[in-house]
Amino acid sequence: MDEALLRTLVPTVIGILVRRGADFAAAEDAVQDALVEALRVWPEDPPRDPKGWLVAVAWRRFLDTVRADDTVRADASRRRREILVDAEPRPGPGTPVDDTLALYFLCAHPSLTPGSAVALTLRAVGGLTTRQIAQAYLVPEATMAQRISRAKRTIADVRLDRPGDVATVLRVLYLVFNEGYSGDVDLATEAIRLTRRLAAVIDHPEVSGLLALMLLHHARRAARIRPDGSLVPLAEQDRSLWDTRMIAEGVEILQAALARDRLGEFQAQAAVAALHADARTAEETDWVQIVEWYDELLRFTDNPVARLNRAVAVGEADGPQAGLAALAELDPGLPRYTAAAAYLHERAGDTATAARLYTEAAHLATSVPERDHLVRQAARLHSVS
Repeated sequence: MDEALLRTLVPTVIGILVRRGADFAAAEDAVQDALVEALRVWPEDPPRDPKGWLVAVAWRRFLDTVRADDTVRADASRRRREILVDAEPRPGPGTPVDDTLALYFLCAHPSLTPGSAVALTLRAVGGLTTRQIAQAYLVPEATMAQRISRAKRTIADVRLDRPGDVATVLRVLYLVFNEGYSGDVDLATEAIRLTRRLAAVIDHPEVSGLLALMLLHHARRAARIRPDGSLVPLAEQDRSLWDTRMIAEGVEILQAALARDRLGEFQAQAAVAALHADARTAEETDWVQIVEWYDELLRFTDNPVARLNRAVAVGEADGPQAGLAALAELDPGLPRYTAAAAYLHERAGDTATAARLYTEAAHLATSVPERDHLVRQAARLHSVS
């Protein structure tokens, strides 16, 4: 059975139910029930019209829920009575409507927390089950179910046809991408799929910029982790393992976006990634241009992580002392600040300070692979001192 097709159809089916009169939360629940039924039935009896099958089953599930609701009595709302009387669409030609974009905006509504927006996007737009999302985020299924339910209640009264904020949608998709891989769902690949779909329904250079950024980062995935699970820093990666076709696609998408002369933060980040991808060796990296692109990026966002990355780039372009000077202007409490300081001190020849800072950074690391990498860096310097 084609599970990818199922996921692709989810936003369309939800949109059809909403246009027939279901509220978003009820429509999404009904479609999830239909997906479960499809997983059970389709392997033995695949439908000739998958979308039509899903719409029919989801609509029946929605009507069953409405009829079972205690509020469907004499005092029930007029709208609910109308839904039950006029349960099926009137015959005759209709205009196909793609609700995918509206669902992106709805699931990334500003009233939702980032975590809730991500979970709801993965369910309503991505077509993942609550169990799959919970496994991906390494939380109990009940916890994820509560998070999704709260998110749906929060946006219960938001109309599907209201304009949305592209920037918010892109931030949510980037959060999904940065989760990487865990459980049985590859969130990085899922984020790329969803961003491709977004690019197909909206013509916006920042959407292209985000897609290019994801492709350029994802192209290096095979080189990032050694067989034993340890991290491989960018400078030490085996570049023959990079996916050159994916890099070429990312660069092509980025160049088309930049040609429109509507620069944004994701295009600037993608330009940095493209410069890394373009270097045949770490020594050939054009750090001067990378610093310039970080300067462009900081015109759009005062993101402290971008400033930290810029300081490291300055250290590569103008020497470690210049990098340390740029780093000194930032908050030492920033994530990875201590690791960046350790690296720049090592580049400056101060191995004793670098070893101490690597040890401190290891204690502050938020993941086991990162911690182990920093511990090894400290041990390496201690062994030569």
